[in-house]
Amino acid sequence: MLNFVRGLEEKALKRKDIDFNEAYKLITIDDSCIFDLIASSNRIREKFKGKSISLCSIINAKSGDCTEDCVFCSQSVHYKTDIPEYPLISSDKIVEGARLSLAQGSHKFGIVTSGKGMDNGDELYGVCESIRSLTSKIPIHRCASLGILSRDALLQLKDAGLQEYHHNLETARSFFSNICTTHTYDEDVETIKTAKEIGLRTCCGGIFGMGESIEQRIELCFTLRELDVDSIPLNFLHPIKGTKLENTSSLKPFEILKIIALYRFMLPDKDIKIAGGREYNLRDLQSLVFAAGANSIMVGNYLTVKGRRYEEDLQMIKDMGLEIKQNA
Repeated sequence: MLNFVRGLEEKALKRKDIDFNEAYKLITIDDSCIFDLIASSNRIREKFKGKSISLCSIINAKSGDCTEDCVFCSQSVHYKTDIPEYPLISSDKIVEGARLSLAQGSHKFGIVTSGKGMDNGDELYGVCESIRSLTSKIPIHRCASLGILSRDALLQLKDAGLQEYHHNLETARSFFSNICTTHTYDEDVETIKTAKEIGLRTCCGGIFGMGESIEQRIELCFTLRELDVDSIPLNFLHPIKGTKLENTSSLKPFEILKIIALYRFMLPDKDIKIAGGREYNLRDLQSLVFAAGANSIMVGNYLTVKGRRYEEDLQMIKDMGLEIKQNA
């Protein structure tokens, strides 16, 4: 098995594509081989990303009252959850959030809003104004996650100074109908394609542990490889009371490390970011995400779930002999 892993490592280092059968064998490797696996994924990460770890933080700029029925989401009107609901916050609050994120070491800052999307209107105008303020005041990489958008809306955001657009596919196409029925997979894919076409960086990944098969975890990775996205956020389900998945069992840490390693092997030169569910599912093994191939983590609070203290993450990165990526 060690020879098999080393063989795939060589393919990844040469940017040669791994096929489905190889990917399946990799992600189902016996737990006894986990440290051989992450030793290889760690070398791939260092080859393409060095020792630099990018920190990403977000602000929940509009919370709740979402018409979509995504089964994992606490912000959907289809479920009864105990979360705050509020309209789009002011530009001043967004700028202050970015200022704090920068001071805490973040390289990227994302404006996130609930809802299917936004087109021409007061909300889009407000977000564009916030991005203009960030561009002029805060030296931080600017990202937004505003749902399914048209080309015109994305162009307005880019003109305002947006550098990157985030929009997750959530899961494999073959499993998507189990996760959401209020919009199509193609709408999500088209948003990412359009963002790329107009010259924005793209951030696109999914959530694991929602009942998908191993094959579907691989399927999502192939889709992301075909879309040639720049950054891949990997989330691991943190069940929220009131949603359809509230009683779902957590993933095992080794299972998560195998997923991260697979994505590093298959997407060797991309940014692999560990986001939601890290603390809940990995617990004391969080530091191993970097050995498994991640070169980025989300820090601070998530949308409706609190994260851990950023000082702990900074110390974890330092203890691993890694460095915080500096802003340009």
